[in-house]
Amino acid sequence: MARKSLIQREKKRQKLEQKYHLIRRSSKKEISKVTSLSDKREIHGKLQSPPRNSAPTRLRRRCSVTGRPRGNYRDFGLSRHILLEMFHACLLPGATRASW
Repeated sequence: MARKSLIQREKKRQKLEQKYHLIRRSSKKEISKVTSLSDKREIHGKLQSPPRNSAPTRLRRRCSVTGRPRGNYRDFGLSRHILLEMFHACLLPGATRASW
């Protein structure tokens, strides 16, 4: 189980990312349209004004059950440990596992 503080930090980053998503997207569109270098610098400065943690690259996918940051499957939102346990318990319909 991941530490609670790390999970809460990640939730805070997700909220910030959603809040500033439109501002970042519109600024990036403006940069691609403008040809003047001075205008691009001005727009780039506006792009840097939101908090750092609002950038989507600072987000980290975590397991929805344990909060584990590594070994996650995007399709399920679970880490490999929990996914394997669910396979063995037959809790994932349609999922087949290898039997040698």
